[in-house]
Amino acid sequence: MRPTTDLYDDFEDACQTCSLQFRNFGGRAGFFGRIRTVRCFHDNVLFRQLLSEPGDGGVIVVDGGGSTAMALMGDMLAARAQDNGWAGVIINGAIRDSAEIAGIDIGVKALGVNPAKSKKKGEGELDVVLEFGGAQFRPGDWVYCDEDGVLISAVEIE
Repeated sequence: MRPTTDLYDDFEDACQTCSLQFRNFGGRAGFFGRIRTVRCFHDNVLFRQLLSEPGDGGVIVVDGGGSTAMALMGDMLAARAQDNGWAGVIINGAIRDSAEIAGIDIGVKALGVNPAKSKKKGEGELDVVLEFGGAQFRPGDWVYCDEDGVLISAVEIE
């Protein structure tokens, strides 16, 4: 994958960037793929279900409302994502088991960490347009991630 800075320079008019300052946690710093989305707040049931589906190299974008009060993913879900072929996840919220996730071959961007696990009520929405960090994440669009940030495009620009 080319660096997001180079992609932005070459395709500035065809992409947008997310201004949130995510931290990298997974074994892959750079990853990209088609977007699937989940909106959930302190509840990871729908996210868990999506991680169980074949990922086909896609990236799951999770809007947890920016809350770091509870983790939406831990090492077991990161391993499930890897096993099912997801390239990575972007979480507008927190994770846990960060030391273990660092050894899993998947990209993980999140705002921070918290040992508290999420609720299990099944509340939320799948495959909806998400907006945070000045960017829109639409299911089916492309997202490119590395140490310099998150870039979104309606078409594949790699």
